[in-house]
Amino acid sequence: MAAETAWRRWRRKVHDILEVGGDANPAAHAVTGFIVVLIVLNAIAFAAETVSSLAARYHDYFQAFNVFSVAVFTIEYALRVWSCVEIPMLSRMTPWRARLKFATRPMMIIDLLAFAPWYLHWFVPIDLRVLRVFRLFRLLKLVRYSPALQTLGRVLADEYRALLGALLIMLVLLLFASTGIYFLERTAQPNTFDSIPSAAWWALATLTTVGYGDLVPITPLGKVLGGVVMLLGVGMFALPIAIIATGFSQEANRHQFVVTWSMVARVPLFATMDQSEIAEITKLLYTRNYMPGVPMVRTGDAGDGMYLIASGEAQVDIGAGKHRLLKGGDFFGEMALLEHRRHKHDVVARTRCRVYVLDSQSLARLTRRHPEILSRIRKVAAGRRQEADTATQSTASPKKPRAQRQPKPNTKV
Repeated sequence: MAAETAWRRWRRKVHDILEVGGDANPAAHAVTGFIVVLIVLNAIAFAAETVSSLAARYHDYFQAFNVFSVAVFTIEYALRVWSCVEIPMLSRMTPWRARLKFATRPMMIIDLLAFAPWYLHWFVPIDLRVLRVFRLFRLLKLVRYSPALQTLGRVLADEYRALLGALLIMLVLLLFASTGIYFLERTAQPNTFDSIPSAAWWALATLTTVGYGDLVPITPLGKVLGGVVMLLGVGMFALPIAIIATGFSQEANRHQFVVTWSMVARVPLFATMDQSEIAEITKLLYTRNYMPGVPMVRTGDAGDGMYLIASGEAQVDIGAGKHRLLKGGDFFGEMALLEHRRHKHDVVARTRCRVYVLDSQSLARLTRRHPEILSRIRKVAAGRRQEADTATQSTASPKKPRAQRQPKPNTKV
């Protein structure tokens, strides 16, 4: 049983490092950095091998680096599949079914393609130059470690209907431009614009405002049509860019809202509220980030806000050399805010912290609609005040011990 517990503990640690990230295990930062650097170096090596002089001179080094990369990616893939049973939604399945479901995820398929072709050429005779193309899949592994690329993927998935609509409009425009220039220029340039498919190359180059200049209209009406197509191209090709930019903004706002909502829902202060009320609170908060060792609040600062810790750890100096640890979901600053006074204690970030701030005006609006919140805050504040008073009393000088009573001299004769 002890061996099984240790085995599961190691599996959980591997899962935290590879899947959860630095918030769960500090070693994840080093592992992620190493793999990202290895992926970038693979892309550089892939390009360098196409240079004949470098390929001839450093062939053995390139091969050794490729073998090393394949070994690392294989181990990473195997560890991910092995530890995936720690994922909550997969833990309810049987291990083999959970691992099979996990292995069919798109990112896991990309991870597999990053090293599987190297093993394949030992069993199937394939030209090694063809296998080099598959090494480009290693570059796609960066998607796993780039939140921006992951956001782009979600935006494209969410906005694909709008993007398909924009593409359809561009295809219609391309067809009209090709047909128009064909009828206007076919007499003047029968060899250049001999068909609508041939004219489509000019229409595409003009709509994209590239204008290679290999095909140009020479008739007056053809030039007029070319100018109109250029103007339409500027507007039409800006349309998908606007769709993606708007999707990015909405995705960022949605992510921020979800993170804030889930954090607020975990705070015991708001535990009895329903979803709509918690959503209302999230609109009143704004975010601050603190690096380790940076004071969040100093003694003597104005009590202008109440702070909710979303992630990270902080410590409060409560006197007598004692500290109180604050973690995600805890809050502080409510005493100074309620009593309209300055802070009496220092609060310093121990790790990188993300904090949501509820200022005095927002708190007043919130307590007007939910008076019970104010009573809870006062209750917590009273408990902390009592704790601070106890710590203060412990620093007071101890009472001097009573002098021992001297025995009375014996006056009896």
